[in-house]
Amino acid sequence: MKVIIFLDDKNGMMFNKRRQSRDQAATDEICMLCQGNVLWMNDYSYLAYGNLEGVEIKCCRDFMRKADTGEYALAETEDLKMFEENIEELLVFRWNRIYPSDKKLELDLSGWQCTEKKEFPGNSHEKITLEKYIKL
Repeated sequence: MKVIIFLDDKNGMMFNKRRQSRDQAATDEICMLCQGNVLWMNDYSYLAYGNLEGVEIKCCRDFMRKADTGEYALAETEDLKMFEENIEELLVFRWNRIYPSDKKLELDLSGWQCTEKKEFPGNSHEKITLEKYIKL
């Protein structure tokens, strides 16, 4: 599976059981990436990302176990370390700022190679960076 996550500059994911931020430009980018494909997510993510046009959304509690090879999974609340062996690509949207966080990325990125970086302006962020990683 190809996992999509959002991180701040200190690999923070969430604060007080909620997403740190959301940006329409990042949502549009996800829509383009997943166009014509399956995108798995949980109920929490579905509230914000469940209406992507041209993307087949599948929502369930254990979506990280159900996502298949080549399918996308939007992981805002999950511990990715538990699913590392099933992740073929990691798509990291970086906010390029530091937010308060109490949940951080558990996955050690030193075993991954960044193959692509793309910067684009956000609606609420001056710059968002999309990094694509594959396992070494």
